[in-house]
Amino acid sequence: MSRIDFDIAHLLAGLLVLISFLELYQDRLYSLLNVYAMHALTLAASVAWQAFVQDAPHLYVTAAIALIFKAIVIPVALHRIIVRLGIHREIEKVVGVGPAMLAGIGLVALAMVVMLRVTHGADPLAREDLAFALSVVLLGLLMMVTRRNAVGQVVGFMSLENGLVLAATGAKGMPLVVEISVAFSILIAFIVIGIFLFRIRERFDTVDVGALDRFRGERR
Repeated sequence: MSRIDFDIAHLLAGLLVLISFLELYQDRLYSLLNVYAMHALTLAASVAWQAFVQDAPHLYVTAAIALIFKAIVIPVALHRIIVRLGIHREIEKVVGVGPAMLAGIGLVALAMVVMLRVTHGADPLAREDLAFALSVVLLGLLMMVTRRNAVGQVVGFMSLENGLVLAATGAKGMPLVVEISVAFSILIAFIVIGIFLFRIRERFDTVDVGALDRFRGERR
């Protein structure tokens, strides 16, 4: 592998981590969905580059799935859902942007230290891509726990799944059948979540997790 191949792969993986921080920074649903579309688009580019570098044609299918479903279909559908629900407003957060960003930096540092030590002696490209992928996964988890809005938590979950796809492709790819099953599982989960959000809105007139807890008599 040439040096330029190595650098481009790391540039795309690092860009995915940076966009994860941009997701943490967003305070409006429309902006969050737009940034998630960028996240998925970057994932598609990263997977396509890995397909080229590894000479693995089946990864082009994964890149196409990420581009079509994650970067286009899902963001557009979520835009329509939030318009239909009338929740295109600011995102309720458990903690402020500052503490969340600091926590994110700490998680990225932890991911780098742990993964680089655990994968010592492995292929350099796979080793560092796995460190970036773990960072994306942890940032997705952080977004899920710092958002009180159900839509924001769904976006956090999908960002986490993007990190898992990055890890799988960086580690010489998954079998195609696994990639397709994961893609359809996520699509089905997305459909169920959409229906679930509609039902919550109809029943409680909100998708704010804190408000739902108060409805049950719980206090945050």
